[in-house]
Amino acid sequence: MPFPQEARKLLVFAGVLPLVICGTLSVPAAARPSSATTQQKLVANPTSISFGSVQVSSTKNSGETLTNASNSKLTVSQATVTGAGFSFSGLALPLTLTPGQSFTLNVSFTPKSAGSASGSLSFNCKPSNFTITVPLSGSGISGGQLGISPTSLSFGSVASGSSVTISSTTVNSSEFKLSGMSFPYTLAAGRTAAVTVSFVPQVSGTASANLSFNSNATSTSVEALSGTGTTSTQHRVSLSWKSSSSLVVGYNIYRSSKSGGPFTRLNSVLDASTTYVDSSVLNGQSYYYVTTDVDSKGMESGFSNQVQVTIPTS
Repeated sequence: MPFPQEARKLLVFAGVLPLVICGTLSVPAAARPSSATTQQKLVANPTSISFGSVQVSSTKNSGETLTNASNSKLTVSQATVTGAGFSFSGLALPLTLTPGQSFTLNVSFTPKSAGSASGSLSFNCKPSNFTITVPLSGSGISGGQLGISPTSLSFGSVASGSSVTISSTTVNSSEFKLSGMSFPYTLAAGRTAAVTVSFVPQVSGTASANLSFNSNATSTSVEALSGTGTTSTQHRVSLSWKSSSSLVVGYNIYRSSKSGGPFTRLNSVLDASTTYVDSSVLNGQSYYYVTTDVDSKGMESGFSNQVQVTIPTS
């Protein structure tokens, strides 16, 4: 039967989400009773996490589900994460799982510099005091921003009544490129021509160069170019809500680009926490969020109240 409808509020705040683990422990033959076999088993999906390429200072999250596949209780007593930029959240210790019970948490990767990174997330489990380790990997990449400076070019003084033939151009930096003109190009007296100079920074920081126009004119035309490579801002939406008083096992999070829907579910597995981070938003867009409760029989409630979030343009 469906849940009773209850008022739930979604709150927007900064934060990240949860992660999970897996492993199998068998009691050695010398230590187990002769009449029975004891096996305690934690099953996690996935068994390792690769975040791929993530822009420096941005955060990418990955969820994992931990399941007790044994016939007795298991307790996760300690969790330890290693590796620069890796973290986890949403796990309160100690965590006791009854047979067949699952729990979902989040692992986050926030690279502070460009380059490959690796680490691990380890969990100590009782009562047999064994450790399960989930390998973590990712790569930080530098963001870039395109800019053009200056926005106009001056060819200096050209003798009246005489045409000028531009044979070629030279730019002493690979980060600046000229387009919009084929050579040789003849410019009649009193006429102007427009060209495009693009700035494609390879790294963050200030860059400069000289653009030279090689021609049969008596004057020399050299343009000073400059620009600054910066890291673009990657926004994300952090959501939280109050736990339902009903006996729920988790929540589903939905998003729409229109008020009132239709809504699309964001989480691939049931979220047992009361927080969620949406990192797939675009600058300048508006989004609408709702959540639902799911009980142990798989029955899902109706939508909660709707929350609107508008992403900044930069």
